Amino acid sequence: MTSFTRLAAAALAVLLGTTACAGAGGIGDPDDPESINVLMVNNPQMLDIQKLTAEHFTRRTGVKVNYTVLPENDVRDKISQDFTSQAGQYDVATLSNYEVPIYAKNGWLEPLDPYIAADPGFDQNDVLEPIRQSLTAADGKVYAQPFYGESSFLMYRKDVFAAKGISLPERPTWHQVAEAAAKADGAEPGMKGICLRGQPGWGQLMAPLTTVVNTFGGTWFTKDWQATVDAPEFVEATKFYVDLVREHGEAGAPQAGFAECLNNMTQGKVAMWYDATSAAGLLEAADSPVRGKLGFAQAPVVRTKSSGWLYTWAFAVQKASKKHQAAWKFLSWASGKDYERVVGEAKGWSSIPDGKRSSTYARPEYLKETGSFAEQTRIAISSANPRDPGVQPRPANGIQFVGIPEFTNLGTQVSQEVSAAIAGRGTVEDALRAAQRLADKVAAKYRKS
Repeated sequence: MTSFTRLAAAALAVLLGTTACAGAGGIGDPDDPESINVLMVNNPQMLDIQKLTAEHFTRRTGVKVNYTVLPENDVRDKISQDFTSQAGQYDVATLSNYEVPIYAKNGWLEPLDPYIAADPGFDQNDVLEPIRQSLTAADGKVYAQPFYGESSFLMYRKDVFAAKGISLPERPTWHQVAEAAAKADGAEPGMKGICLRGQPGWGQLMAPLTTVVNTFGGTWFTKDWQATVDAPEFVEATKFYVDLVREHGEAGAPQAGFAECLNNMTQGKVAMWYDATSAAGLLEAADSPVRGKLGFAQAPVVRTKSSGWLYTWAFAVQKASKKHQAAWKFLSWASGKDYERVVGEAKGWSSIPDGKRSSTYARPEYLKETGSFAEQTRIAISSANPRDPGVQPRPANGIQFVGIPEFTNLGTQVSQEVSAAIAGRGTVEDALRAAQRLADKVAAKYRKS
């Protein structure tokens, strides 16, 4: 199945809200120590592991895996319900590096260090350091293993740039990108200079925007929990982002998220796109109209050395589960080197869940299919620093988010204000004044604690 077909299949599953299971059902025998229940998000890579498990894992280990697969919003809700109550219905679930430290702090996850120590073949040191850090809690223990990882970088049309005499260094500044966007705007009929997310959501608009804020010198909160959303640096970064997308960005920007920008890039409607490194594999798929036409550069900067975000879907084990050993066998396989080989041979090497292991970027088979962007992806992930992403100390980890439970609601509300500014309904200053009030309410709770 090609990448675009796989993406369409995943999108259809989201629309239908399907639950898909391996074996007889989504929930296995609670008394069978060799039968585990896994709750996971329904993206293409997860659908692959569901299909490959029986032959490549259960046949070898005897551990049966019962999958429940749901769209992202639904799976987050279901995981929250089961893990916060410690109901123990699901032994393993997919969590991101946003949730893992929060869940670990609350005692909802099983620490994995003893299992890692007893399984030298897993090779924990091969996991890219920023990914390892993001899945390690404040107590120094590891609480999840990555399935795949991503950062963010700049994707651009090499042919368009060559025709217009535009060049960018491997590590461009945001001001260089803005100049390139102005020159590329209109380079082809209907083409805009750049695509940037404008769709409201803490994981949509606020993800790229927060990386821009970081490198412009801004931050959501100071180390002592003072909200600084209306500070000059935050305002400057947001105005830059809003002005760039309004002047040279895609049509319908206030409704554009990852999927819309992907479509714009593949259809030749934009010359550049700043977004997730995982998009590169889709743009370079065999059936992509822009395959072979793309260049890749690191996330643009202003005051920091790097600015790419860090995100991973990872498998974690519920503390209340009574099947920790079987669960670890699954994690060790799903996050291990051998699983990449299984997927590469079965689906093609551009389909593997990459972005998590150093050894991935030394595989000749993988590099043969992904050579145009693999090294830039590795550099982007390896350069990400979730503990120190800006120019000042932070009270919580995170690059494109603030690692506190309140951020999902706060980030979404602020994104709605900024998206309205992109749509021309109000100014950035008005949007951030409103956002400051929201952020200060959150900060006040932590100042009192």
